[in-house]
Amino acid sequence: MSENLKRLTDQGVSIWLDDISRERLRSGNLEALVRDKHVVGVTSNPTIFASALSKGDAYNGQLRDLSVRGVDVGEAVRAITTYDIRWAADVLRPVFDATGGVDGRVSIEVDPRLATDTAEKTVAEARALWWLVDRPNVHIKIPATVESLPAITQALSEGISVNVTLIFSLERYRAVLEAWLTGLERAKAAGLDLSKIESVASFFVSRFDTEIDKRLEKIGTPEALELRGKAAIANARLAFAAYEEVVAGPRWEALKAAGAHPQRPLWASTGVKNPAYPDTMYVDQLVTAGTVNTMPEKTLDAVADHGAIDGDTVRSRYEEAWDTMAALKQVGVDYDDVVRALEEEGVDKFIVSWKELLTTVESELAKAG
Repeated sequence: MSENLKRLTDQGVSIWLDDISRERLRSGNLEALVRDKHVVGVTSNPTIFASALSKGDAYNGQLRDLSVRGVDVGEAVRAITTYDIRWAADVLRPVFDATGGVDGRVSIEVDPRLATDTAEKTVAEARALWWLVDRPNVHIKIPATVESLPAITQALSEGISVNVTLIFSLERYRAVLEAWLTGLERAKAAGLDLSKIESVASFFVSRFDTEIDKRLEKIGTPEALELRGKAAIANARLAFAAYEEVVAGPRWEALKAAGAHPQRPLWASTGVKNPAYPDTMYVDQLVTAGTVNTMPEKTLDAVADHGAIDGDTVRSRYEEAWDTMAALKQVGVDYDDVVRALEEEGVDKFIVSWKELLTTVESELAKAG
């Protein structure tokens, strides 16, 4: 059943799980996924933690202790989430060691309410999380909003490994690559060991199709309807083309010579939301070496069962991707408006989940007390 997943890793794709929970950790499920399904990393976000806290009793003991101590809700959320991240990081430490620090990574996100605030606050949060988790294989997730780009550079310059999240547009992705290069250059100038600094750039996939398909259906012409389900894969392939341009340049070559690792593109939001589409399409159609695909367990199981992993499906398809983007423009889809709406929606959703998490913990603390 895991042959398809093995084929994926043989193509140079790292498989990360897009989920975490105390129950998954204490049951040994994460260890089993690492052992049996080639999982070599974990990503989390506020929505995942809100879901984890709402189910079962795995957090009850820690909640009781926090309540007895009189800890405020914000500190309690960080105590709970960083506990899970440390545990997952320890489970994945052998992978981290075996891959020279490239994989075996676990991500935790800065407070999403800071996404449109000053970079100074985001950097302060990133430092605090880096210290709280205190594991070399953690990634601090920072959103790719305009306001947070300087924070990405600053965190990397201080030796903090970063997962840049909520990337939708090609223009913003190029800005993320610039922020990454500048951060590493500053780290190098400060005498830091670049081989210890790891970064990925999370380019969101399925949400792009969801938004564009709505617009195509509203347009309603046969030409528009024919483009449904094609935009996200085209957008992601062109993101990889932009990445290839950057890593072929002299700035990266100098950093590579100094021991730096590339900032790998990570395909996020790979669970298929439209039941009319193949449930493995955001994996099968985005296979290329040097990338990460982070999947919810349902998608991981689907790929293991019936994924169509058959060679590289990105590098030879740039022209096709450009044709798709041109066709979208031709039928009246406004790309800039799409990516603006998606970023705003993405930030808003994580803020809602963060507030839900705070409310859940506050309620549980009151019960425990």
